[in-house]
Amino acid sequence: MEFRHIVRLAAAELKGKTPVRIALTKVKGIGFVTSNSIIKLMKLDPNKQIGMFEDDELTKLEDFLMEIKGLPTWAVNRKFDPRTGKDEHLISSDLMIKQKEDLDYLKKRKAYRGMRHAFGLRVRGQRTKSTGRRSGKALGVHRKKGMKPTGGK
Repeated sequence: MEFRHIVRLAAAELKGKTPVRIALTKVKGIGFVTSNSIIKLMKLDPNKQIGMFEDDELTKLEDFLMEIKGLPTWAVNRKFDPRTGKDEHLISSDLMIKQKEDLDYLKKRKAYRGMRHAFGLRVRGQRTKSTGRRSGKALGVHRKKGMKPTGGK
């Protein structure tokens, strides 16, 4: 058995010294509650370091993460997928791809939320009269090219 200092799991690089319950939270789409649920479902030791896992244990964990089964409905991150109608839990790149597809669908339909996303505005009903003015674009007065600054008082 050999200790690994870096473990690659579900498109995330995890430090080998971290306990499994914390290391799993570094994977996109898995939080603290989901991590604990996965550990209970797979009957793992939550304090075992991720670098101490054998190859076969890591492959089992990776396979389980790709098709997470047994989580309660309230714990999944994609409840009632509009296209399939199923409850599923997505992680890493699958989650990012689905989020982008959802946003593109809203923009294509020209839904209110989709248009707010397209224009880079607040989406969830926040006030915008006095906040959220830093949009990443430079605002203010611009001098025309070729004009020299006046040294006036």
